[in-house]
Amino acid sequence: MNKEQVLYLVFGAVLVAALIFDLGFLSKKDKRVTFKAALLQTLFWVLLSLAFCGFIFIQNKGGTGKADAISYITAYLLEWSLSLDNIFVFIIIFSFFGVREKNYARALLAGILMAILFRIIFIAIGSSLVARFDWILYLFGVFLVYTGIKMWADDDNPEFDPGRNRAYRILKRMIRITDEECGNRFIIKKNGIRFFTRLALAVLMLGLIDLVFAVDSIPAVFAVIPDPSKKLLIYSSNIFAVLGLRSMFFLLRGAAERFSYLEQGIAAVLLFIGIKMLLPALAYLGVDPRYLNMPDWLSLALIVACLAGSIIYSVYRQKKMPYPNPDENEPPEPLS
Repeated sequence: MNKEQVLYLVFGAVLVAALIFDLGFLSKKDKRVTFKAALLQTLFWVLLSLAFCGFIFIQNKGGTGKADAISYITAYLLEWSLSLDNIFVFIIIFSFFGVREKNYARALLAGILMAILFRIIFIAIGSSLVARFDWILYLFGVFLVYTGIKMWADDDNPEFDPGRNRAYRILKRMIRITDEECGNRFIIKKNGIRFFTRLALAVLMLGLIDLVFAVDSIPAVFAVIPDPSKKLLIYSSNIFAVLGLRSMFFLLRGAAERFSYLEQGIAAVLLFIGIKMLLPALAYLGVDPRYLNMPDWLSLALIVACLAGSIIYSVYRQKKMPYPNPDENEPPEPLS
């Protein structure tokens, strides 16, 4: 058994054991997830991701261990930062479908497992394309630059409305849906006919929305790990980041509106990653290739700076403007 096979085996075993531990001990079925529980779950997934990073380093120590570990942690942080944007949409989806708070954890788990399946497929396709057509990385770079500019410029974007979403309208035409309150059930039977519940529809929307987000995140990760032979680094960093999203939702949902400039931070990350992917093209214009390869540690530092800067600035602006509308002398309405 070679080193790569050992890494795959350990990753699979760690993933299964972690899910069992999370579901069996850290998460309680049909229970409201408290801030303390969310913090413990978040720490669990972050520490587990860092431990696997250490294992990658040790496994290839003396060879590519250090470079692989830096690539892994950079890709993990990149995916984690892009996934933060999902939290805002998840809050809206749960509100729209009237999902009870005690069912949030179950809905998120099902949605995230769907997201992992989609990403495995996307990464496999992306790796095959990059291995066969290396110029496709430039297309990824152009797409990320365009997405970053669009995200930065669209300050007045209308709030996501599930009711007007095309995927939601297609789902309503394809499947039978009941508006009855059905607790934590995904499917019920009435008069011998199966109906999907609002909870099931919320889960499907979570998976489909994450599919849209994956269109940005999967090309971005190839900027950090362009070598298609290192698929394990891409898979593991991506999956660990997505699995930690559920606990991050409960940790940040109450403070989501406080990070009003986080989207600009994410846009800056996308712009930076897109430009990094396009830099090697300058070699065709006579630029020395030695000056076009950005070290992974520098990429990691810039991603951290963009995210930390946007969060710090959001908190600063929030303190400067304690009320949503400073022209009115009324306190803000309490969060529901």
